[in-house]
Amino acid sequence: MVRFKNRWLLVEFIDTSTVDAFTGKEPLSTRSLDGRLIYNALRDSVVTNFGDTGWGAVGMSLTVKYFSPTTNLCIIRVARDHHRIAWGAVTLLTGIHDVRVIPRVIHVSGTIKHAQLSAIAHNREVIARFRAKLKNAAFHHDSYDDYLARSTREIEALQD
Repeated sequence: MVRFKNRWLLVEFIDTSTVDAFTGKEPLSTRSLDGRLIYNALRDSVVTNFGDTGWGAVGMSLTVKYFSPTTNLCIIRVARDHHRIAWGAVTLLTGIHDVRVIPRVIHVSGTIKHAQLSAIAHNREVIARFRAKLKNAAFHHDSYDDYLARSTREIEALQD
């Protein structure tokens, strides 16, 4: 029996409005994104940059397994043989559903377990940055702890 070999891309979508004019509060525009919109944007990017041949190569295996609107973190699964096409399409994304973003591939893994570990570690780093920005960290302490616990459970529940 032959198993399907996949690559797991851990991608962070950085909202360009926070890069251009940092106001000190969390971005609201990326809150409207979800896995379906990201998948559609990836499909459009593959077709635009690699044509129908590129989409034919990655189309059957490309899936968005997880997306967190709080940390803008996404886990994408794609077949191992064609993961560079998907990686290129992610890198060439400029916007998702009228939201301008800069994609940043944080980690590429051969197993879901290592992608999960990297996602959990990255979530902790992002939440630590959110806490550092707050002046009254004690007020938001419980909500961030709840988010970390909930997101860790969601990420660990992912299966191939």
